[in-house]
Amino acid sequence: MAVFSRLMCRRAASVRNLCAKSTEADLHRVSSALSSSLPVINSKEKGRNVQWVFLGCPGVGKGTYAARLSTLLGVPHIATGDLVRHELSSRGPLSSQLAEIVNQGKLISDEIIIDLLSKRLEEAQAKGETGFILDGFPRTVRQAEILEGVTDIDLVINLKLREEALIAKCLGRRICSECGGNYNVACIDIKGEDGNPRMYMPPLLPPPQCESKLITRSDDTEEVVKERLRVYNELSRPVEEFYRLRGKLLEFDLPGGIPESWRKLLQALNLDDHDNKRTAAA
Repeated sequence: MAVFSRLMCRRAASVRNLCAKSTEADLHRVSSALSSSLPVINSKEKGRNVQWVFLGCPGVGKGTYAARLSTLLGVPHIATGDLVRHELSSRGPLSSQLAEIVNQGKLISDEIIIDLLSKRLEEAQAKGETGFILDGFPRTVRQAEILEGVTDIDLVINLKLREEALIAKCLGRRICSECGGNYNVACIDIKGEDGNPRMYMPPLLPPPQCESKLITRSDDTEEVVKERLRVYNELSRPVEEFYRLRGKLLEFDLPGGIPESWRKLLQALNLDDHDNKRTAAA
């Protein structure tokens, strides 16, 4: 990973310049140049930490579980959603363009995501980070091909949740405007039918000091949530097949709330969170 980070750092500035000037018509040329300019890093490289990817519909909980695994395994959690939100709050040159895309529930273009990710990888190199858990990238087959040309992903964890639970979960999301904490006021209780078990996901309520400071994300409306799901199904489902064909996809159906799902996810990954140490390889 250290080799990968140095290479990304060396070329990131030129890649961003290309991406900034590119259009959708010539994006393929830019992506191919990035992919071909970086060698594949062997997944068996001695001493390298895990290089995992989280897939799943918007709002499924990728960030929650990726962050927990990041802490457990001691590797950075790189979430493109966080990178986008940071850029939005920075009021930089991309902020207005990103705001329009996000508020309409559309998918952010490859060149913007590559730009933001390249910057984050530069920071990783400067901090001496090794390994990563990617959350929100890749979202298209083209992005997956670019990533495959840069490094060797070990495992892709695909989180799945029933659509009615997913919509309710997205609409229940709240953020503390003061501390930035993430909470959820939805109490999801779906009766078991048609062979599906009952699903219960209790609300994740804020502490008393945050109760009066909760806000809703501007894009968490039913219309936007459904549009995000439509876009995901259209463009990102093929990414699942991309990794399935390579034998790297782990399908995981969330059975309920965080305590139950976290325990079962660790079992699926052959991990143990006792004393916050990794006990086995997934």
